[in-house]
Order: sequence, then C-alpha cells, then structure tokens
Amino acid sequence: MPVSMLRSVVAIGLSACLYTASVNAQFDPLSAQIQPLAQSSLLLDIANVGDKLVAVGERGHVLVFEQQWQQVSSPVVSQLTKVFFLDDKLGWAVGHDATIIHTQDGGQTWSLQMQSTQLEKPFLDVRFFSATHGVAIGAYGLFYRTKDGGQTWQDEFHQELLFEEDVSYLNDLKLEDEQLYLSERAALLPHFNRIISLEDNRLLLVGELGLVAVSSDLGQTFDKVDFDYDGSMFNAITLGDDVYVMGLRGHVFQAPADLSYWQQIELPVESSINSALVHDGDLYLVGNAGMVLKIKDGKAEVVTRRQGENVVAVAKNTQGEIWFAGSKGLFQLVK
Repeated sequence: MPVSMLRSVVAIGLSACLYTASVNAQFDPLSAQIQPLAQSSLLLDIANVGDKLVAVGERGHVLVFEQQWQQVSSPVVSQLTKVFFLDDKLGWAVGHDATIIHTQDGGQTWSLQMQSTQLEKPFLDVRFFSATHGVAIGAYGLFYRTKDGGQTWQDEFHQELLFEEDVSYLNDLKLEDEQLYLSERAALLPHFNRIISLEDNRLLLVGELGLVAVSSDLGQTFDKVDFDYDGSMFNAITLGDDVYVMGLRGHVFQAPADLSYWQQIELPVESSINSALVHDGDLYLVGNAGMVLKIKDGKAEVVTRRQGENVVAVAKNTQGEIWFAGSKGLFQLVK
C-alpha cells in the first residue's frame, strides 16, 4: 500500500482547520443578499488593493474597506478561502466547490469564472503572474492554470510531488484499471495550501505532510526542498533575504533565499500559525486561539491573544492600518 494511503488525517490548510464543510454551491439569490453581520462573520483572507482592502469568507461574502467596511455583491454562496490582486483593479478569489471569481474594478463587482460541485475540493490559494497567466491550488493536489485571464482553466497533475511509492503504485494501476487509476490519482497528492513568489521569480509551494517545493518555470514543474518536518505548512512569506514557512502547532521555520537549510523559530505557544505580515521590518504571525505574535531579531513574543476565536489572515492598507480576519470577522488591534 502506498505511503500516502496510510497518512493520518490532518488539516486541509486554512479552509478546514477551523470550519465546517462548504455550503451548497447552487446560486441562491436570497442567501447572496447583503448580510448586516457579514463583517463579524467567518472571514478567511484580506488583500491590499491600492488604498483599499478586500476581505472574503463564508457564504461567498466579499467586503471592501475604504473609510469603513462595506459588503459588496458576490456571484456565489460557496465559502471563499483566498483573495489575490495583481494590481489595483484585477483580482481573483477562490474557495470551496472549486470556485473562482474575478473582479476588474478593485473588488466592487465580481463575476464567476469557475465552479464545480463534482470536484468536491476547495481551492486554497490563487496567484497571477500577469493579467492573463495564473494558477489556483488546493486540496489533494488541486492545481489549475489559466492563460487567458481565467476565461478557461486547465487542470494539471504534479506527479513530481508524489512519494516514490505512490508513483510506482499509480504506474502499475494505470496498466490494470484506468478508472481506478484516475480515482486514486485524485487523492494521493498532499493538500497544496499556499503558493508565493520569491525575490528571484521562483515560486514556493507549501502544503500538507511537510511539503515545501520550488519552481523556476511558473509552476510547470516543482522540485521538493529538503525539509525535516512532516506536519502541514499553511503559509509562507519573505522578509529581506529570508524565507519563512509556518503551520501546524506553532511550527515556524526560517531559511536563506537559496533554501539550503532551515532553522526552527521557537514560539511561546503551540497554536497553529495561519498567516503573516511584514510591518516596520518585523514579522507578525497570526493563528488559532486568537494568537497575534511578533518576531523581532529572531525572537518571538505574544502581541495579543483574543479568547474564543481563531485569527486566519492579516493585511495593512497604504495608511499603515493593520486589519485581521478570522472566525469572528474583522478587527484592528487597540493600541
């Protein structure tokens, strides 16, 4: 039996460590109406968009912040897990039911580009390299690419990220049972939780089972990086010449730009770390159990701990205001 079939069940990255299953993807105009409590509902990501912020979350909620947070109409009711902006106009958000939505006006209006309840997998991240070329990634190796701005999306199977035992298993199975081969292939890859761009135009992919991989061809192929930890990594960020990856039970690792070695950053808590932000030269981490931490000069300290909630994302606008999103919506730290 292949190694990955024996693996223990762990979090599906950010969209499953906190929440229930996705809502029905069938469009329901009543459910999609503006909700008065959307700002305090489950919100999973925030992105900076010029002088604005855009947040996304449960029930397809999209909120835009200029002077204040205001919900805008969404074409879906599926839970949205991640939002990305290429510039101050073009943006994409992804989520459950393999959902991808797109905006061309900085988040004020959105259109549906892709959705499939048959896939039964959430997208967990999306990144565009130009106005036409981008990728969306997610659970069980979900990986889709577009080269026409999202009008069409093609799936890719990254066999190079399988365990060697699984490669042999699939090769044998393909000769014996094509249908079973396709079914097994769809479940053997680990969850892809986050993909970021490094300073040298490489891509860094992190995910379940200690997956850390790099690509020099915009994700056409990946090479696994030696990484001595087999827990889930939920996010990654760069600070100067250093790369940080973070994830399950407070595990945070730092590496130089060439990723030649990793050093664990000791945290004063064991809460899973979901996201990070660079602010005034320091690294801020956010995580479960309401944790907000700061790493300065290689040492971590707790900034605040919000009881009874999980913090999932953090972003700042051009005015330097820092906003956080999580299981109880949006908030700022009170200084």
